[in-house]
Amino acid sequence: MREKQKCARIYGVLEKQFRNYYTEASRLAGKTGENLLVLLETRLDNVIYRAGFAKSRDMARQIVRHGHILVNGRKVDIPSFHVSQFDIIDVRTKSQDLTPFIVASAEFGEKSVPAWLEVVPSSMRIIVHGQPTRAIIDTQVQEQLIVELYSK
Repeated sequence: MREKQKCARIYGVLEKQFRNYYTEASRLAGKTGENLLVLLETRLDNVIYRAGFAKSRDMARQIVRHGHILVNGRKVDIPSFHVSQFDIIDVRTKSQDLTPFIVASAEFGEKSVPAWLEVVPSSMRIIVHGQPTRAIIDTQVQEQLIVELYSK
């Protein structure tokens, strides 16, 4: 129970949404716990945070909600939007002059970016090269305990 709560708190997901992610992860081929973490990791707000465009996942969620993000040229304002391989995520041109994005481009390089993402700070662009694997997800969660909780 504590691992589930910790994981939900880390990614900023409510209980019903977390259960839906678990249900979807159990339908996918492979290990359910790893699928769950991959689904949570590929949320748009988490990708914005991992790329260093936001200081926290809450800030990333707000950036997305306020319509500052384009995915493949289309405005997306849903933080739980699932990004897939070869997606291109841009900050809208009008929004690039806002303080959070100026700070993010100035501080680029201080935070490590996961290998499955490529960040172009000059154009405020993120390119998704693939899906993350459990080996490169640095979230300190024991996903097997979450699977055991839900399988009761």
